[in-house]
Amino acid sequence: MLTVVAAIVVGVAVFGLPKPDNPAPVSATGLSVQWQSTQVERLQDQLPDSEVQPAIVVVSRADGAPLGEADRAAVAARSGELGRFAVGGQVSPAQVSPDGTVALVAVPLSTPGGQEEITGTVRQLRTTLENLPEQLTVEVTGAPAFTADLSSVFEGADVTLLAVTAAVVALLLLITYRSPFLWIVPLVVVAATEQLTLRAVDTIVPAVGINLQEGAVTGIASVLVFGAATDYALLLIARYREELRRDQDRFAAMRSALRRTAEPILASGGTVVLGVLTLLLSEQETNRALAVACATGVVLAMFSALFVLPAALVIFGRGLFWPFVPRVGGPVREGRLWGRLGAAVERRPVPVAVLATLLLAGLALGGLGIRTGLSETEQFRARPEAVTGAQTLARAFPAGTTQPVAVLTTPTALKAVTDTAAAVPGVASARPGDAGPALAQVDVVLDAEPGTAASDRTIEALRDAVAAVPDSAPPALAGAEAFRGALIGGTVVATYDSEDANDRDLRLILPIILLLVGAVLVLLLRGLVAPVLLVLTVIASFFGSLGAAWLLFDHVLGFPALDSGVLLLAFVFLVALGVDYNIFLVTRAREDARSAGTRDGMLSALRVTGGVITSAGVLLAAVFAVLGVLPLITLTQIGIIVCIGVLLDTLLVRTVLVPALAFVLGERFWWPGRIGDRPVADVPEAGEPVAGEPVGSRD
Repeated sequence: MLTVVAAIVVGVAVFGLPKPDNPAPVSATGLSVQWQSTQVERLQDQLPDSEVQPAIVVVSRADGAPLGEADRAAVAARSGELGRFAVGGQVSPAQVSPDGTVALVAVPLSTPGGQEEITGTVRQLRTTLENLPEQLTVEVTGAPAFTADLSSVFEGADVTLLAVTAAVVALLLLITYRSPFLWIVPLVVVAATEQLTLRAVDTIVPAVGINLQEGAVTGIASVLVFGAATDYALLLIARYREELRRDQDRFAAMRSALRRTAEPILASGGTVVLGVLTLLLSEQETNRALAVACATGVVLAMFSALFVLPAALVIFGRGLFWPFVPRVGGPVREGRLWGRLGAAVERRPVPVAVLATLLLAGLALGGLGIRTGLSETEQFRARPEAVTGAQTLARAFPAGTTQPVAVLTTPTALKAVTDTAAAVPGVASARPGDAGPALAQVDVVLDAEPGTAASDRTIEALRDAVAAVPDSAPPALAGAEAFRGALIGGTVVATYDSEDANDRDLRLILPIILLLVGAVLVLLLRGLVAPVLLVLTVIASFFGSLGAAWLLFDHVLGFPALDSGVLLLAFVFLVALGVDYNIFLVTRAREDARSAGTRDGMLSALRVTGGVITSAGVLLAAVFAVLGVLPLITLTQIGIIVCIGVLLDTLLVRTVLVPALAFVLGERFWWPGRIGDRPVADVPEAGEPVAGEPVGSRD
């Protein structure tokens, strides 16, 4: 009881912590000043109109026919009303496309107030345009509209995500335990841990100097905490139930359960913490915020599993397990299914290992045709108005009209840079824009849609071309890398730089996380062979899940490509989380092998842990799949890849492949460590009743 009270006091203290001011983002993309697009963003602050962004009003006929005189007159009349939103109080006359089907009106908006002010202004602008004639379709797009629509996507998302996640966890716990009471205790503890994590993140992330963008960061952290904390709860409750069959004293049973589960929980949580902290090396500020948020959540999940949950369970006593109350010496429903499966793998371990490996390889082949990089209009599962407006505009104007590229140079080189940019293949137009005493901007419109391969090729060619113009380099920022010649930036180029940053992150972080996970396994298992094999199986599981997910994205869901940031996040979460189930299995196998040998120890571990690990894996997979309720393709892709990967780790790698490798290698599986020479206190003798399935589970 004192432990529960202390936990409540700690929780109240955390909620009472002051919220520090959220640091300003390093840039719109989160990239440092060493990236050219970030330097352009910073330098644009020196221009007179630095806080002005155009919202683009796109008008077309619903039937796709050219705009008539009456239509154009209606657009011109309404354009005058838009002046109250525009900087300077007026807007330019409508531009009509060469084929006459689309008209656009650029409304320069002042954006010093940030995202909330932009969202409010765009909503008012759209309301003003609602009363155009019925035959006309009006859409507001451009950078402010994309900002507003992205903000709207996450309105109420936290509540929706929490409600769906809690419902999924509650349902699976109820099915697992088949008790009207038992599922409530872990659910309450896990939900409280998740809420405590979100409050702690609000303080910790800004305190370490990282901008916290709520939405994607808090959504992923919330799902991770729910999944990890519930997994640890399942492991602890299963072992507690097992010990209750041996000891009449529930307090002694819990102490024994904690001794046996603390090591795998700490090893599992430590692996996840180290894994997500590798994201601190990322070029993306959002990934660094995610590293701190997820590490905080997993630490709190371990704390709740090792301190709060045990105290809560012993308060209620054995009756909490009703109607399947564990009694000392009572009947044990052993995992017959898992025992039979383990025996089948033991009889033919080599063919089983080969078949499992071939299955993973076959799934991985599904990713051979994978495409990466989503365009700006492909980020949303449901297309908001900013996207449909950009698509309408692209049918009649150059597709890059909504997001011009900004080229910064000196006033003396302005004409030369403008002429050079206009001559680059893929550039629709280039004209002088905003200018100051030491800095001038050229606005460049691309033919290709932002974020496409054609747009990327044009950006590369444009960057090389303007950099070669003599004396075109703008003033360098303090502490920033000096680039040769004129600089190009803007939203489109920032997206291009972000994709390059993601590639760099993959090359740096992937080997580091594998080394860290391998080191944790070496320390845990006191050997080399088993850790290397476990890491290799997790890598194989990742590629298998990626291939299977791509087949689903490409042929079922119709996603155009994989977001460039998904690979890194999916790999980090799958490696860190996927190895958990191997840890749960192999630590139990090592414990039982000390008295029964490797072969019998692995069979016992499979039988005893089969139910709890399968329940944990299915639950974690379902929780990550909940990310699909958010309307961004990126989060949906992360959720599905991790979901498939966790299921593969749970049902194939842990159940079949790892046991088969252990059966093939025998005692060499633990090399250079040796199992038999380490005495273990309180290890059950061979044949002593054990139980590892969750209460109420059936084969």
